[in-house]
Amino acid sequence: MIMIHHLKPTYRKRKPKRIGRGGKRGTYSGRGQKGQKARAGRKIKSALKEEILKFPKLRGIKFKPLKAKPEIINLKEIEPAFENNEVVSPETLYEKKLIKGQAKKPPQKVKILGEGELTKSLIFKNCLVSEKAQKKILKAGGKIE
Repeated sequence: MIMIHHLKPTYRKRKPKRIGRGGKRGTYSGRGQKGQKARAGRKIKSALKEEILKFPKLRGIKFKPLKAKPEIINLKEIEPAFENNEVVSPETLYEKKLIKGQAKKPPQKVKILGEGELTKSLIFKNCLVSEKAQKKILKAGGKIE
């Protein structure tokens, strides 16, 4: 089976004429006089490329996550801040300054992780909960809604 990369021409490729080294074509050799266009290896930047280079660049700007990452908080931080049978939600965590929000608003997502112990029965609303944290919450008599 013949493939395109197996094909070869039947004739030899002629080398381009070297100009600008004395002889019939003189020193300028059809390039005119001076300037960027007369130089060897000239590369003219396009106006668009110059505009692109002027933009400020940040690391990883192409790879910004599409989804906002949840705020993370451990049970050991929740334990001293809440009383028995109290509701734990992004709003209450934000009010007690356990998590940061953006533009004076509580974050959309909060994830509870299982580091530390929980002795109080708390009600968790609108929070993502890890498996380890879920076991500890239910063991302490809490609810996850």
